[in-house]
Amino acid sequence: MTTAQHSEKTITLRSARRASLAGGVGTLIEYYDFSVYGFLTLTIGPLFFPSDNPTVSTLSALAVFASSYLIRPLGGWFFSRLGDRRGRRAALVATIVMMGVACGVMGLLPTYGQIGVAGTIAIVVVRLTQGFAAGGEIGGAATYIAELAPPGKRGFYGSTVSMGSTLGFAVAAGVVGLVRLLVPADQMATWGWRIPFLLSLVLTVVCLRARLRVEESPQFQELKEKAAIVRSPMLAALRSHPLSVARVAGLAIAFNGTGYFGVAYFAIFLQEEGFSATGVAWTSALCIALATLTYPWAGKLTDRYDRRPILLASYIIFAVIAWPVFALLIAATSLWAVGAVYLVFMFFTGWAQVPAWPLATELFPASVRYSGIAIGYNLGVIIGGITPLVAAALVAGTGSRTSPVYWILAVALIGVITVARLPRTASKPLPA
Repeated sequence: MTTAQHSEKTITLRSARRASLAGGVGTLIEYYDFSVYGFLTLTIGPLFFPSDNPTVSTLSALAVFASSYLIRPLGGWFFSRLGDRRGRRAALVATIVMMGVACGVMGLLPTYGQIGVAGTIAIVVVRLTQGFAAGGEIGGAATYIAELAPPGKRGFYGSTVSMGSTLGFAVAAGVVGLVRLLVPADQMATWGWRIPFLLSLVLTVVCLRARLRVEESPQFQELKEKAAIVRSPMLAALRSHPLSVARVAGLAIAFNGTGYFGVAYFAIFLQEEGFSATGVAWTSALCIALATLTYPWAGKLTDRYDRRPILLASYIIFAVIAWPVFALLIAATSLWAVGAVYLVFMFFTGWAQVPAWPLATELFPASVRYSGIAIGYNLGVIIGGITPLVAAALVAGTGSRTSPVYWILAVALIGVITVARLPRTASKPLPA
């Protein structure tokens, strides 16, 4: 190997690592911002949606959590158009700034008790803003990392996208747990709940610095040099690759519809089962964080054995363990037992999520990759993202605490149908 070749390889590996880190860290902070709300639902509900019935307040707060997913396709269109026309880097910088500012504003909002219904309207608007920003984040991070990853290692390098998004929930749970530990219980609903939201401003500055240091994607640079930029990339993706868009949507339904039980709903479920909010927050944070340590291994598995078999295995496993998981959580009397069940469930979210992102990038050419992933994912995540609301509504409507199992079975079946006829993609070059 000549010096020039060695230098080129070194720079490529350095760029891949830097892209993987910037994409993963940025996604972590984005999902921290997005998920703090979920871990504070039982506190925020009565403050912004007061009701004599606590269940109504909780369901109202969860409905706002779910509503932020409805705006995601619009955010996906805006930021993916920016990413496919102006560059991946510009879009990823814009998403992190918008999300961070919105999360900081959330921590400053006056409540219903202070300004009446205007407080309720304000929190809905801020959540919609967060959803708009999130619509362009994770698909852009997956695109950027895949385009800089070494051949045959897109699953391994791309695992940081899933690690970041999942760890964002763990960090949010940990921060909320720490705040609950340090802030007197009677002050938590007064001002303590604001701290996790305001902290996002500091985290955003850290991420912004990392993203401003990365280079533009080589594939995008090549598109610019060849004057091959598509004028309307989302329309082009829908017209030329409708099946790929549908597959990404199916993947999003499957891994969000299962994963959101672990990262969002279980915390609410366990508190309603009588466990302390602080204990649940710490258990959630620890189990989610430990599970994500296995995600790079899942990435290596999917690079070696391809995406399809790992994804199929995850959906089948979720269908098998769904009822036992809920039965064990209901029967558990200690957080140690809860943690063991929680950790097993979260372990398999890596199998369902990690292969999905490199697979999504492999379904589209560079000119419409960001847009194709964004529209497919954001359409699918509307269904997958309402999981906490659907689960809570099923329990409230049926009176059965195990009724959310039916939702897991439904989204797992969608996952199986989505990947059943997929071709091998891991060993092939990324489409140009």
